[in-house]
Amino acid sequence: MNSKKILFLIEVSIFTALALLLDILPLSFKIWAQGGSISFAMIPVFIVAFRWGLKGGLISGLLWGILQIVTGNAYILTPLQGFIDYGLAFTVIGFAGIFASQIQEAVKEGKTKIYLTYITGGVLLGSLLRFLAHFTAGVVFFESAIEGQSVWIYSMIYNISYMFPSFILSSAIVFFLFHKQPRTLLNLASS
Repeated sequence: MNSKKILFLIEVSIFTALALLLDILPLSFKIWAQGGSISFAMIPVFIVAFRWGLKGGLISGLLWGILQIVTGNAYILTPLQGFIDYGLAFTVIGFAGIFASQIQEAVKEGKTKIYLTYITGGVLLGSLLRFLAHFTAGVVFFESAIEGQSVWIYSMIYNISYMFPSFILSSAIVFFLFHKQPRTLLNLASS
């Protein structure tokens, strides 16, 4: 196995473990009864996605979702709901990696506004896709949550109440991290 593949596996493993750690530490705000929290936990997945692209981001997100199930931090009612809320929702965060090549190219060329715009777009895409997965699971599996309220409205309000603040938090921190150290976005494959 070459050094680039080893570095890829090490970084995906470390950042995935960091995502889980950030999710279970008291740094996150877990006030929702059926899962969901405002936390720093998506940030490591975004870092992997921006350094290693779509493959790295998707693998890291998937592993984070699986680790939540394995460690007992998942709220699962049925296998399909568990798949949507943990397998799918956390995997799609990695779609932020579709902007990795544009980000890395802009870093190499010193185009700060361009790479920061792509970073924000990637964080928005990953957060939005995760929201849509949780929203869908909420509509399908939690339709009796509040008597007399539309399941669509309930799921949207419930999931946006933690996903929007998580998006803002992740955007600000990832933006700041890479604005101060843009070269950290580059991996061995692009250096």
